[in-house]
Amino acid sequence: MPASSSRLQRRDVLVAGAAGAAGLLLPQWARAADEFPSRPITFICPWPAGGTADASMRAICEVAGRILKQPVTVDNRAGAAGMIGAQAIANAKPDGYTIGQIPISVTRFSQLGTLKADPRKDFTYIARTSGQTFGIAVLPQSKFKTLKDMVEYAKANPGKVTYAHAGVGGATHVGMEEFAMAAGIQLNAIAYKGGSAALNDTLGGQVDMLADSSSWAPHVEAGKLRLLATWGEERTPRFKDTPTLKDLGYNVVVDAPNGIGAPKGLPPEIDKKLRDAFRAAVKSDEFKAVAARIDAPVMYLDGPDYQKYVMATYDKETHLIERLKLKELLAKG
Repeated sequence: MPASSSRLQRRDVLVAGAAGAAGLLLPQWARAADEFPSRPITFICPWPAGGTADASMRAICEVAGRILKQPVTVDNRAGAAGMIGAQAIANAKPDGYTIGQIPISVTRFSQLGTLKADPRKDFTYIARTSGQTFGIAVLPQSKFKTLKDMVEYAKANPGKVTYAHAGVGGATHVGMEEFAMAAGIQLNAIAYKGGSAALNDTLGGQVDMLADSSSWAPHVEAGKLRLLATWGEERTPRFKDTPTLKDLGYNVVVDAPNGIGAPKGLPPEIDKKLRDAFRAAVKSDEFKAVAARIDAPVMYLDGPDYQKYVMATYDKETHLIERLKLKELLAKG
């Protein structure tokens, strides 16, 4: 074999070997991102199956799964006002195969010690999806025909008006106490282990009022409860005749938007694939229909903007915790 031909062969072998070595030297996440997703994705929902949050997440995961061409399977891990599921997301492997719903209350509970994770740095944020419709409801025979009636009575009888909420430090408790401060009244907060128990005791006449998300909606429509006010920026289309707290002169807005996230350290290309999929899923008619049915206004933000929102909310919650003395309330149980 001529020397020149032998040198060419050796060069070709060296080039091929170098190319193979370069492939081996690619970061593991880059190779994984090319294949992602190659198997089903687990989606942790931090609320019980059958609730409004569960319904919205199942709808969005169904659409996202079709886009990603792999099932996105909902795994309900309820408890501790959503923090058991949030903790599981923070502790998961950052490979894109474990993601989930992150309640905005992580910004409060991390500071109260219920969540052993820092939402400012322990999550990768994929999308903010939708909010919730909160409101104050009473029985039809209640002496409070309007919110003004209740405020006037509460001012004359400090601490006598009771309301049921879904747990100390949760959105319904904090929102109601924000309103009470704005109205200059003192209410008697009765904590329950979830909105269902709070609703049942309100229907049973054990408390004067219910502060909750839209669990009251079918009972209001059936005439079993009367809605005094909602807490959103605008009136909800389903109950457009009911004023918001802002309509009534109280600068209090609570919509507690939920979002989707993953553990910190998610590879950038996998992050992008998930953000693109859930952006399309939030905008789908299928998700919008479910959101409308459960009074969950669509409040989409892309991952980076959602992270900025979380950071701003964290700072707001720091001041709110101090103002409402939430640590002291939790200590008392």
